[in-house]
Amino acid sequence: MEKFKVKDTTLASKGHLQIEWASKHMPVLNQIRERFSKEKPLKDLSLGACLHVTKETAVLVDTFLAGGARVTLCGSNPLSTQDDVAAALAEKGVNIFAWREQTTDEYYWCIERTIDHKPTITLDDGADLVGTIHGKRTEALSNIKGGTEETTTGVLRLRAMEKTGGLKYAIIAVNDAYTKYLFDNRIGTGQSTIDGILRATNILLAGKNLVVCGYGWCARGIAMRAQGMGANVIVTEVNPIRALEAVMNGFRVLPIAEAATIGDIFVTSTGNINVIRKEHMEKMKDGAILSNSGHFNVEIDIKNLEELAVSKRKMRPNLEEYTLKDRKKIYLLAEGRLVNLSAAEGHPSEVMDMSFANQALCVEYMAQAETMLPKVYPVPKEIDETIAMLKLDAMRIKIDELTDEQKEYLATWEMGTT
Repeated sequence: MEKFKVKDTTLASKGHLQIEWASKHMPVLNQIRERFSKEKPLKDLSLGACLHVTKETAVLVDTFLAGGARVTLCGSNPLSTQDDVAAALAEKGVNIFAWREQTTDEYYWCIERTIDHKPTITLDDGADLVGTIHGKRTEALSNIKGGTEETTTGVLRLRAMEKTGGLKYAIIAVNDAYTKYLFDNRIGTGQSTIDGILRATNILLAGKNLVVCGYGWCARGIAMRAQGMGANVIVTEVNPIRALEAVMNGFRVLPIAEAATIGDIFVTSTGNINVIRKEHMEKMKDGAILSNSGHFNVEIDIKNLEELAVSKRKMRPNLEEYTLKDRKKIYLLAEGRLVNLSAAEGHPSEVMDMSFANQALCVEYMAQAETMLPKVYPVPKEIDETIAMLKLDAMRIKIDELTDEQKEYLATWEMGTT
């Protein structure tokens, strides 16, 4: 059985430095790792993870190793792997199958090699690992106790599986923890998406019309950060409540058909398919820039763009120019894959500290739990609150506590206006 496959093992020394840098900014996960190293709560567990292979993910893997687990890791996106980090993990003895710029076939080959190592708990970011187990590798199900899911898109897929009776083991929706989505999805995605766009283009955002497709937690963060850098932010939505919220937050809300005519930069972050299509591209300005911050590369209809184009060329890393029949040029970033991880480094370590603390504690919870029914579970409240308190403590921030009188007041109904 293969132990690892990475692009270049000579990059390991650089990867170790990157992991060390990330660890310095992940105090919550470091505290969990210290406890795990003493208690070994994951002893003899085999973890199979399909996550973005970044320096922050490596700190999570170190935490699992400290807890006594065996870890097999593959990348959750063909363009998001940091090859130096992958090499460093291979040197640490982790079973890792990941390299940047994989083909689709190579991507799924790596997922299957992860399954070969017989995980008892899975960790997923997008549900491709769980989907492959349920679809192609059902023999692995008998060995699996449960799993976790990191991202909105994956939770949506898993809930769809649960609804139709197709989900065969328990999943904890890490994405839905307060200490995950309020910070990772909103603040992390906001900063890292702008980072990816700027690294790919080096354009000025101030004064540009920037169209954000969607207004979920990730899109909220993108709109907020773009506005902070001086962009004129336009939001497109299908949900009336979210659209109203965007208006009340000071953004202009338009249908995508109208926004297409005035946008300079477009960012999709909806989790849905074909948000930007042929009829929208045909209306766009010469020089319009298209990017995606959703998990899968399906939100921009790239097939339509290819059909409209008479030629294309790579202008710089993660920036392709498409020339249309009318000589108009449209620019696509990072092949339509999630721009924050393909063109930049993903979320800052301080944000992933909380997300991966949820992963670590949820794996521990699942390892110690009795048999769990095959459904999607929320993160236990005590885990969420523990992580928040650990983060505040690391930031040297103190908060108040309820007095006994206040606790009694909240627990009764008799006292009203006095």
